[in-house]
This record gives sequence, structure tokens and C-alpha cells, in this order.
Amino acid sequence: MALYEGGQIIKSILKRPLVNNQIRAPQVRLIDETGKQLGVLPLSEAFDLAEKRELDIIQVTEKLDPPVCKLMDYGKYLYWQEKKQKEAIKHASAGELKGIRLSFGISQYDLETRVRQAEAFLKKGDKVKIEMVLRGREKALGNFAKEKIIKFLEILNGLLPIKTERELKREMRGFTMIISKK
Repeated sequence: MALYEGGQIIKSILKRPLVNNQIRAPQVRLIDETGKQLGVLPLSEAFDLAEKRELDIIQVTEKLDPPVCKLMDYGKYLYWQEKKQKEAIKHASAGELKGIRLSFGISQYDLETRVRQAEAFLKKGDKVKIEMVLRGREKALGNFAKEKIIKFLEILNGLLPIKTERELKREMRGFTMIISKK
């Protein structure tokens, strides 16, 4: 079984549950196909019930005593598990890292333009890396650069609640930080 995402094949890490004759517990807590609990039954009764309804007995969890089993079609169960896993992968990888580069002498209008760009990225669910590159003598004026970035964040925070993924950090070429939407 394989998952496809972004043109890549991802091996499924679904642990296949025990089905029908693979279940060895003397008693099981049974749930029918509608989600209604049928209670604790001997395994032989559960098999009779499953045979009557032309369904499989699937062990959902073995952590409880007696183990929880569900009456449903095994193929349908695997389909739903794979679908759930695809959805989890999709949400885990949602959001790229987009970059906004500010300059030391950026004007107010340009700063507002960058705020609108960052807002659009954040609304899409992406993270934003804010970068300010300092050149030459600008490197000695780090406090002014920090003030520009803080001003940028204040304007952006007025439009959209944000949280800091990585704090403002001084690097060799300037300052960087990563933010995302709350």
C-alpha cells in the first residue's frame, strides 16, 4: 500500500489490524457498523453476528481488556485508515516557508507593501521568514534595523494575529526571524 503526495510515493505505515480468525481473545467489546456498542460478547457470538450481517470483525485496539472490535467491511476499514493518514500528511506538510526581505533604508510605503505580502502568505497558511540584510556601515547600526523589523511586526500584528516561530536573531549579514499565523 502506498500513498501519493506531490508526485512522490510514500510508503504507508499503516499497521494492519487483526481480523476475524486472527483475533485470539476469549471475549471482545463489540461495536456494530453504525457505531452502537453491543457490549462484551464471547468471540464465538461475535463471529456468528458478523456472519449473519456479512461483515468482518476488526480489532480496533488491543490496549483494553477485553479488546475493542468493530463490525465492518475490512476493505472499507483499510480505505478509511489510508484516507485519514493522507489527510494527516497533507496537514503536516501544509505551509511553506516564504521570505520577505527588508532593506535598511526602506520607506514607509514599501514597508506597508511588504506587510501586505506577508499577510497574504500567512493567510494561505505559510510561514514567513523576515530578513534584513545589512551592508557595510549599516552593520554598525543594528538597533535601527531592529526598530524597522519591530515596526513591520507591529503593523502586521494590527492586521493579523501572529506568533513567533524563531526569535529575531543577529546573523553575519543582518537579522532574520520566522513568524506564522496564530
